[in-house]
Amino acid sequence: MIRLLSVSGSPVPDSSTEYLLRHIAESVSAALAPYRVQHQLVRLNDLSYIPCQACGESPSPRWCFFDDDLTRVYKQLVAADCVLFGTPVYFDTVSAQAKMFIDRCNCFRPADFDERDPEHDFVRRLTKKRPGAIVLVGGKRGWFEGARRCIAGYYKWVEVVNEGVLTFHSDDFRCSNEAHRDSEAIREAKELGERLAQLLKTTYAGS
Repeated sequence: MIRLLSVSGSPVPDSSTEYLLRHIAESVSAALAPYRVQHQLVRLNDLSYIPCQACGESPSPRWCFFDDDLTRVYKQLVAADCVLFGTPVYFDTVSAQAKMFIDRCNCFRPADFDERDPEHDFVRRLTKKRPGAIVLVGGKRGWFEGARRCIAGYYKWVEVVNEGVLTFHSDDFRCSNEAHRDSEAIREAKELGERLAQLLKTTYAGS
C-alpha cells in the first residue's frame, strides 16, 4: 500500500487549494493502479494546536513536547510515501495555519546539542526520502516565490523532495473555488499527479 498525505493550509473547505490537492491525489491513485493508494487529507484549520514554543531541546523519543492534534499528523507524515502541501498565499507567504504547522515540524531536525554530527548543526530524525509537490493559490497579481521557498525549506526538514509546484491565479478574490472551473489548472494537476506516480514507481521505489 502506498500512503499519500495531503496537507491543506486553506481556512476554506472545498477551496481551490483543497480541490487541486484532491485532483493531484486522484491522479496519483489512478496512475498507480492496480496498487492500493491510501489518501489522507489533513485540513489544518480543523485542528487545534499551538504555535512552536522554541523549547530549546530535543523532544526525542517523542516528536514534540506538546500533545495536541498535531500528534496524529506527525505519525501520518512519518508514514507517508508521498506528500502534497497546499496553501493560499497571504502577504506573499503561506497561510497562518500552514506556518504554525511548519514551525511545529522543526522537531524533525532538532539542534545537535550533543554534537553527535560534526558536519551538521541539526539531527536528522527521518532518513527516508519521499516525493512531494506544492499547490499555491493566489490573486491576479499574486507572488508565489515567498510561499514556495517556505514550503521547500520545510520539505527539506521532513525529507520530502519537491518534485513540482502548481500555481493558480484567481481572478476573483470573492470566489474561493475558482479552480473547480479552470480546465488548465485541472490539466496541470492531473499531469503533476501522473509525474509523482511515475516517480513512486521508479526513483523512489524500495526507498
